[in-house]
Amino acid sequence: MPHSRSPLQSSRVFGQQLKSSLVKDWIFYYISYDDLKEALKKHRAWDEKAEQEFVQKLETELDKVYTFQKVKSDEIIRRIAASEKEVNEVVAKANEDDGRGADDGPAEEDFELLEEDLSDIIAEVHDLAKFTQLNYTGFQKIIKKHDKTTRWVLKPVFAARLKRKPFYQGNYDAFIVKLSRLYDMVRTRGNPVKGDSAAGGKQQNFVRQTTKYWVHPDNITELKLIVLKHLPVLVFNPNKEFKMDDSAITSIYYDNTKTWELYEGRLKKTEGAEAIRLRWYGGMSSDTIFVERKTHREDWTGEESVKARFKLKEKNVNAYLKGELTPEKIFEKERREQKRPEKDIASDEQLAREIQYRVITRSLVPVTRSFYHRTAFQLPGDARVRISLDTELSMVREDNLDDRRRAGDNWRRMDIGVDWPFSQLPPEDIERFPYAVLEVKLQTAAGQEPPEWIRELTGSHLVEAVPKFSKYIHGTATLNPERIDLLPYWAPQMEVDIRKPVSHKFGIERPGASNDISTSGNLDDDSDDEDAIGMPRVGGNEDDDRIRRLREARDVMEQHDLDQQRDYGTIQNGQGPNALDIEERIAAQPISSNDYPIYDSDSDDDDEDLEEAKRVGGWHYRRKLVVHKAKQVREGVKNVLLTIIPRPRPTQVEEGGFTLGVPSWKQPGEIKRFKAPKGKRIHVPVRVEPKVQLATERTFLSWLEFSILLGSIAATLLNFGDELALAAAWAFTVVACCALLYSAGLFMWRVRMIRKRRAVTYHDKWGPSLLCLGLLTAVAVSFGFRLGKGGWEGGLKG
Repeated sequence: MPHSRSPLQSSRVFGQQLKSSLVKDWIFYYISYDDLKEALKKHRAWDEKAEQEFVQKLETELDKVYTFQKVKSDEIIRRIAASEKEVNEVVAKANEDDGRGADDGPAEEDFELLEEDLSDIIAEVHDLAKFTQLNYTGFQKIIKKHDKTTRWVLKPVFAARLKRKPFYQGNYDAFIVKLSRLYDMVRTRGNPVKGDSAAGGKQQNFVRQTTKYWVHPDNITELKLIVLKHLPVLVFNPNKEFKMDDSAITSIYYDNTKTWELYEGRLKKTEGAEAIRLRWYGGMSSDTIFVERKTHREDWTGEESVKARFKLKEKNVNAYLKGELTPEKIFEKERREQKRPEKDIASDEQLAREIQYRVITRSLVPVTRSFYHRTAFQLPGDARVRISLDTELSMVREDNLDDRRRAGDNWRRMDIGVDWPFSQLPPEDIERFPYAVLEVKLQTAAGQEPPEWIRELTGSHLVEAVPKFSKYIHGTATLNPERIDLLPYWAPQMEVDIRKPVSHKFGIERPGASNDISTSGNLDDDSDDEDAIGMPRVGGNEDDDRIRRLREARDVMEQHDLDQQRDYGTIQNGQGPNALDIEERIAAQPISSNDYPIYDSDSDDDDEDLEEAKRVGGWHYRRKLVVHKAKQVREGVKNVLLTIIPRPRPTQVEEGGFTLGVPSWKQPGEIKRFKAPKGKRIHVPVRVEPKVQLATERTFLSWLEFSILLGSIAATLLNFGDELALAAAWAFTVVACCALLYSAGLFMWRVRMIRKRRAVTYHDKWGPSLLCLGLLTAVAVSFGFRLGKGGWEGGLKG
């Protein structure tokens, strides 16, 4: 779950952040932020002359940054070209010598030098991306400060000047693709893994274990550069020059706009829930459309969730969805050519028949489009580890609701293509997602752990875990606020800044140097105080030594913490074959004494009902007001009694850090409590397995057995005891009946909550205690009557 900003992090002003994050060799090419701030303070009365002087300074700074960024980009292009030539020569020589069996081929040292040179270029690209990000943020903040301080509005004017010198629009994907190929060749010593690297290609039916994360735009380039040092970029067509359109992926999701049954099924993760979508790769001219069906399977079924798909020509899509083109006709040519086994063709034909039947019978129509550029990292032909990063993610309405013919009778709307950011669309038709989405897909043998670098990456400050995130669910819920009332659990957290401070030493570093230049911290600048507490000042040997000692101490403590985690075990820390995922760690969290729900989604909206009744007025409002006041009084009395009455209380364990020598299993920020938007409910993911239902039944049967036993005791006392046993028999009978009614009511309530998948408190806090109290009362009544009638004395005399 996303993190909120800490007070220390919020106090870090941009000026100090800039000083601590810049590359020292480029120090004179950054925006002179402090000088611009001083220029704002220099004039007491801000007039036209002062404004012109400030704008001139700003233009000078912009020209400086723009020129340096352009020069540096050209330099990186030349360095990549030179490295490519060297790599090709060394690899060609190695292959030639291997063919002759000679021993005078390139030495290991040659490959090591090439790898070091490429690592330096990767660090250079990383530094340039951070340089661009910092300077762009600097210009935005100084303009904001100018408009706030002087009351002269400069923001719209300077925005146009920024567009003429768009140093911040540099696209580093072309660099990343080339560096990935070269680094992979050097890492494998000229023998890169071969295989099918198509985007859709021959993958028909496949299953994967997938974990999803959000990535802040500030961290995207750094994350790509880190991953490419371990996995090559999966190039769709290696014989073609890379273009952004090649990495575009578009999907059209279908649903019934009256029931939203596919949306709710996927959100609630019900057994067998389906998602039906049509997907294509590249631009709108793509002729191949993949018709896909994703089916969710619960863990207890022993099956994995499956994505199955088949290919269809774009010109045939409308006829197929309307039922005019039968599945037999679709595969008639392929069956005649016999290029694939008959078994595979029959399987695809059955899939096409099932999807067509579902679309027609359930009145499914296009509702949401998702668009993004995907950078995939994977060894070709090897799906054991696959990492994909989706950027420029946008969701677009495809429906014909609101009396607007967006898609019309077509299977998709045609007024947009891959021209992100789709500025031609009205705001209500598009949701531009603020983060990139990282998916880590693993296919490992049972008990096998993922690679160490993946565990470091997913535990770093660069990513934010969001289990079960869905582009379709998010887009549909956001674009249809009047029709969708059940929201995903991450919906209230979209306004929370997910950037985090560096958790451990992880990132891009130059070979043989420590380059601590991460800028993942928040860049807030709402204060003029440049000496914020907690931020080291830069300058002077003494300060440099102090910073160095602090970093060394931090590294030692981080290593100590990691050692403790390894010593403690694997399950609680998310490692090992039996590791708990984030959802399971949340479910395992100790429940607080007041049973406060994780989300206020299932609680009654009493305030809203009262306001509505107030508008109606009359006796209806009076009755609601009395009920509301009575409830408040009851809760107040209950809280007072709970405070006064002695009762056992659980020991509170601190969140985060290490407590009692044992590291906490709970990761920071995983539990958040949010208020659902007015009129909405938030769906909390709840995993329900058959053993939960069986455990509920066993508990009820145990109570029933105990009630029958108490009833038997009461009947025995009634039939074979004297008149003094009559009171005891009645006492045991009352306890037995109360236990029976209580357990039956509790059982029915639990079954209803399980069926609705509600995140409520299922454990019984009061039942066992009340039962023991009832038994004690019944025994006390029996003893009391016996003593009152002198039964014990007579028994002793006898």
